[in-house]
Amino acid sequence: QQRVAIARALITRPKLLICDEPVSMLDASVQSQVLELMLELKREFDLTYLFITHDLRVARFLCDRIAVMNAGRIVEIGATEKIFTNPEHPYTQTLLQAAPLLGARGEE
Repeated sequence: QQRVAIARALITRPKLLICDEPVSMLDASVQSQVLELMLELKREFDLTYLFITHDLRVARFLCDRIAVMNAGRIVEIGATEKIFTNPEHPYTQTLLQAAPLLGARGEE
């Protein structure tokens, strides 16, 4: 179903897709396939995603830039690796300390 939704969204050749938890309810293997497809489509169609997720591993795998929100406000924004390796805001620091993470682009 997610692949069909992505295909429908691409019919009009948008430059921006808003994706709200698009892989949150998928099992790990399907989630991986959908994320790989999204990366491929991003490159092929020069897409920008506004990707909303609570899954830090997914964000690190897919995103070039991240905005961290707390209580409805952006508290930190920056390049993905900078956010994950050198977070500046106390909320971001606490968030990252509380979650087990994979390396860049899903590598351990």
